[in-house]
Amino acid sequence: MTEQPQPTALAKDLTLLNEDHVRAYRETDGETGYLWNGAPILLLTTKGRKSGLPRTIAIIFTAYQGGWVIIASKGGSPTHPKWYLNILDDQNVQVQVKGDVYEAKARTAESPEREAIWAEAIKTWASYDIYQSRTERLIPVVVLEPVKKLEKAG
Repeated sequence: MTEQPQPTALAKDLTLLNEDHVRAYRETDGETGYLWNGAPILLLTTKGRKSGLPRTIAIIFTAYQGGWVIIASKGGSPTHPKWYLNILDDQNVQVQVKGDVYEAKARTAESPEREAIWAEAIKTWASYDIYQSRTERLIPVVVLEPVKKLEKAG
C-alpha cells in the first residue's frame, strides 16, 4: 500500500475554496468544510462597502481569547482582500463556527498584539509566513470578538 503524500504549504486541496465551500458548510453546520487541509474554517459575513449586500467567505481561523483571529493575507497579494476592506468600512460582522452563529465586532490587531497573534496563527497555517514574504504590505491580523450568539434560521 502506497502512502498518500500530505499537502505541503504550497500544494493544497483547493476543491472547497469558493461559494461551494460556504454552501456545504452552511448546509451541514460545518460537518463539510470545517476542516480544510487540516486547518479550521469559519464563515465570515461582511456588508459589501459598495453594494451594502451581505458577503460570505470561508476562511481559516485561530481561536483567540473567546473569539477568533483571521488573517487578511490574500495569498500574499499586494492588495488587501475585499472582505478586509469591507471590515474597515463596517466592523459589524457575522461569524459561523460549525453550527454556531454570532454577531461579532472585527478589529485589526496592532503591535505588539499583532505579532503575538501572528505567531499563533502560523501554528494553524504555516503558509502565512510564505504569503508575507510575497508582499511588501504588512498583512493585517483581524480579531473577531463575539457580541451575541444568534439563533439559526431554519
